[in-house]
Amino acid sequence: MKSFYDAININQDINSHMTDLIRSIYNIFRWVGKFLTTVRVFTLNIVFLALFLFLITAIISRSPGKDVNITDSGALLLSLRGDIVEEKQSNDLFSTLINDKLGFDSLPTETLFQDILDAIASASDDDNVSFILLDLGDMGSIGLNQLQAIGAALTEFKSSGKKVIAAEDFYRQKAYYLASFADEIYLNPMGAVDLHGIGTYRLYFKDAIDKLKINYNIFRIGTFKSALEPVMRNSMSTAARSQNMSWLSALWNTISSDIIRERKLDKNAITTYTENIDRELTRAGGDTAQLALQTGLVDALKNREELRNYLTSLSGKNDDGGFKHIKFNDYLSSITRSFSGPLDSDGSIGVIIAQGAILNGEQPVGFIGGDSLASLIRKAREADNIDGLVIRIVSGGGSVFASEIIRQEILEFKKSGKPIVVSMGEVAASGVYWIAADADEIWASPVTLTGSIGIFAAIPTFENSLSELGIYSDGVGTTSLAAALDLTRPLAPLLKKAIDINLQHGYEQFLNIVSKGRSITNEEIRTVAEGRVFDGRKALELGLVDKLGTLEDAISSAANLAQLDDYSATYIRRPLSVKEEFFQIFSSSMMDTLISATIPPVIIKTLGQLIRPVTEIMLFNDPKGLYAHCLINDLSF
Repeated sequence: MKSFYDAININQDINSHMTDLIRSIYNIFRWVGKFLTTVRVFTLNIVFLALFLFLITAIISRSPGKDVNITDSGALLLSLRGDIVEEKQSNDLFSTLINDKLGFDSLPTETLFQDILDAIASASDDDNVSFILLDLGDMGSIGLNQLQAIGAALTEFKSSGKKVIAAEDFYRQKAYYLASFADEIYLNPMGAVDLHGIGTYRLYFKDAIDKLKINYNIFRIGTFKSALEPVMRNSMSTAARSQNMSWLSALWNTISSDIIRERKLDKNAITTYTENIDRELTRAGGDTAQLALQTGLVDALKNREELRNYLTSLSGKNDDGGFKHIKFNDYLSSITRSFSGPLDSDGSIGVIIAQGAILNGEQPVGFIGGDSLASLIRKAREADNIDGLVIRIVSGGGSVFASEIIRQEILEFKKSGKPIVVSMGEVAASGVYWIAADADEIWASPVTLTGSIGIFAAIPTFENSLSELGIYSDGVGTTSLAAALDLTRPLAPLLKKAIDINLQHGYEQFLNIVSKGRSITNEEIRTVAEGRVFDGRKALELGLVDKLGTLEDAISSAANLAQLDDYSATYIRRPLSVKEEFFQIFSSSMMDTLISATIPPVIIKTLGQLIRPVTEIMLFNDPKGLYAHCLINDLSF
């Protein structure tokens, strides 16, 4: 019979064997883990090295003008791909090289608005350009003011005696609006022209927020200040609905009138086409292309082979058997772009582009940073060879604190005696008006959306959400404000009163800034404030802007204020760090390509509608939590 100690020894042996077994299994998995990690790191390094070598080789092999051939006359293929922007958020080098080397012509990108105008203006006097062919199929978001400016440039081009031709399989509304400025419009026999009007539609989250038991503390001044309605309501308020219809009607009247004028249509043609589409389509036998032809929206229906033969008859045949043409990006590399030259010691106007939500601190391209923009204005003020400044702003506003930092720098700029002019883009409202009010002049386009003089604060707390999970916040503090903005607790009543008082002060400050800057009485300002939004023409009538015109008009006016007869205009930009340039080249283009290749556009658009109202608010970083912002950049066009 085994002793007690023998049993212990047996158990110890078993434990020892089990330990050895577990250690062996662990070592196997650890070895496999190390092996897989090594393979992963090796593979990633190889891929990165291949991309790096590809980029270096492509840059070395791509000498200026090497691949550009504009010695033979042909069409300028004006391809407006991606979003049309005032300033590019990402360096397009990677996409351009991929296009050139691998032939991927449809990679998403951004197209610089000024590049389009420059190309059209240069082509007007270029004997190598026989006509312009509009390529609008891949055009992304674009402002109505930009479409009007491009249309005006095409009209000027036509005065040189050269044609503008538009030819697409299908015309989306914004593409057709621009195509209407062409001499000839062609449509595929299986295509259609989409004209449906414009609107502003948002998703509203009140019930969702209630179900999540989020306590959204809303503070706002302005009956028409609708930026927070998506989290306050389940539908658009009567006041917002009324003012939105006002500026939407003004914009749609402009769109319809421009199309009718350019196409020489009956004054009721667009209304008939949109409001009686079922009856008109029945009359055309259900054929959308025939309907567009019968209405006069297009000049002829041509399939791709017929179109190719027609274009070849105009420009001749190239080596590939197609019509002779010059690609847009190639043409850009052969011309001098606006505002890209050095400052002229005899007289220079600085141009600063400010696009995106106004946020506190330093911000990258695509956002307006309070410190970022202020430093550029200061740079222009301190530069001896800059005699005036134009700030081109496209924004719905944002942080009150950041807006005030920028305004303070504008006031310092004015002390230098140099003129400063604000040029408003598609949207320039709320916080933008806080910034712009003290400028010597404010320019806008007839379809700019501006105003929205109002202010708000929004603070969500999650005490009820947490309690549903069985989580509670409790403790003690030395004052009633000790918990401050602890989002796990309800806002203290004293803090709510303080925010209300501060908000009222901010609104009065906003009114005084506008009143003093625009030389309008405080009483008059109150009648156009409270968050009201106006189109450019109405804003001109109300004295909120001085003149209607383009960026070039604003620059010319700044030069006139500076008493300059001869002058140059040059962009003033913050230089990118090496790190920023690297990530712009590799990350942005590759991510855009990956997203667009894997997610259908309709899904991307829907997700954008879902998260935009929330993400814009979540990005805000005002130290006092006060915002002058307007959600009017969700125009359905």
